[in-house]
Amino acid sequence: MKDFFISYNSADEKRAEWIAWQLETEGYTTIIQAWDFGPGDNFVLAMQKATTEAKRTIAVLSPDYLAAKFTVPEWAAAFAQDPLGEKRLLVPVRARPVELTGLLKAIVYIDLVGVTDKNEARNRLLEGIDNNRKKPKTEPDFNNLH
Repeated sequence: MKDFFISYNSADEKRAEWIAWQLETEGYTTIIQAWDFGPGDNFVLAMQKATTEAKRTIAVLSPDYLAAKFTVPEWAAAFAQDPLGEKRLLVPVRARPVELTGLLKAIVYIDLVGVTDKNEARNRLLEGIDNNRKKPKTEPDFNNLH
């Protein structure tokens, strides 16, 4: 079983590949159409396999993603398995400016919009996919509470 299925629209393929590269550099495994689907594959069956053989789904959010017909079932499959978000099976990553509506509006996303520093974007991505609690390693400064 792979760690992540990267769901994206073709207009965001380079962004999706960057995300997959960052994850795989950290030792995660991914399924991404650009790298894992090839000539002769049945697209629908490959997507079915990807949605069922990955622990979590990353939805690369953009206006094109939300307008596409094939991306809806991809993120909806992850949502259906975890509608309350308790396991964080659906991890939206906002790659381009887009206003979210409906069910996606309520899900906390990783925001890469406007981030121009590669290291900052990478850190946001990796911190966002981490399912652990975000408690700081040092005590918050009491003097800055006022």
